[in-house]
Amino acid sequence: MALMHFDFQSEYLKGNTTISVILPDKPWGMDPRKFYEKGKKYKVLWLLHGTYGDHTDWLRKSNIELYACERDLVVVMPDALNSNYANWEHFSIGYNMYDYMTEELMPMVYSWLPVSDKRDDNYIAGLSMGGRGTCVYALNHPELFAGAAVLSQAPRDIEWDRKTNPVFFERTQGSIDNRGGLEAYLASYENTWRVLDDAMQKGVDLPKLFFACGKQDHLYNAFVHFREHAEKCGLDATFVEVDGYKHEWRFWDLMIENVLDFFEIKGEDCGNPY
Repeated sequence: MALMHFDFQSEYLKGNTTISVILPDKPWGMDPRKFYEKGKKYKVLWLLHGTYGDHTDWLRKSNIELYACERDLVVVMPDALNSNYANWEHFSIGYNMYDYMTEELMPMVYSWLPVSDKRDDNYIAGLSMGGRGTCVYALNHPELFAGAAVLSQAPRDIEWDRKTNPVFFERTQGSIDNRGGLEAYLASYENTWRVLDDAMQKGVDLPKLFFACGKQDHLYNAFVHFREHAEKCGLDATFVEVDGYKHEWRFWDLMIENVLDFFEIKGEDCGNPY
C-alpha cells in the first residue's frame, strides 16, 4: 500500500494537524498511466485512535495496512489529542474536533484524494476513546456512514456511571464542564445514549452497527449494560465479546479485521501485497 502523512493547517483546530492515510497501490504489471488516470473513487474507513494516542497508533500497533491492501480500501487516521472527538471552544484558542471531522477533514479528503463521498462507501471505527468518537459521529451524522464499529467502548449511561464507575465518571467531568454543566451535557451531541434513544424513537436510518469488547476489559461491564439497553429498545446491532482479552492492541487488531468482514468490504484487482 501507499502511505501518506499529511500536515496541514486546520481552521477548526486552530493550528497545524496531521493525518495518516493508507492508499491503494498499483497492481503489479499494470500500466501506471492506466492506473493513476482511471479516476476510481475508493471506499474509505475513518479510523480513530484512543486516549493518549495519535494518527500513527493503528499503523504502529495493528496490521491495518495489510488488511486495507487486501481490500483496496483507503484508511484515514486523524489526530485528536485527548479530545473525546468533541468541540473544546475554550481550550487554548479553540480545538473543535467534532466540527473538524465532518466540516473540514471529510470534505478535504473527498476533494483532494481518490475517495468516494457516497454514504455506502464510507465507514467509521475506533477503539476506546476512538470508539466514543465513532458513536458521536455515527449517531449524530448517520447519513454519512454505511457502517460503524465501536471497539472497547459504547454509548454511556451517565447516571449508571456515576453509581457504578466513579473513576470513569470523574474522567467525564471535564467534558461535562466543557459543555456547561450536566444538564447541558445530557442534551448535547456527546450524550450518545440519549442521541441513540432519540434516533430509535424517530426511526432514523442508522449505519450498520458493530460493538466488541474483551471480557477482561475494565470497560466490559459498561459494554454489557449498553447491550442490555440496546436489546430492550430493539436496536439492530452486532455485539461481540471475546474471552481472554483486556483493553489491548491484540484485541483491537483481531477485531478490526473482523470489522472489515462485517462491513463486507472486498477488494477487486488489489495492489501489491508484498
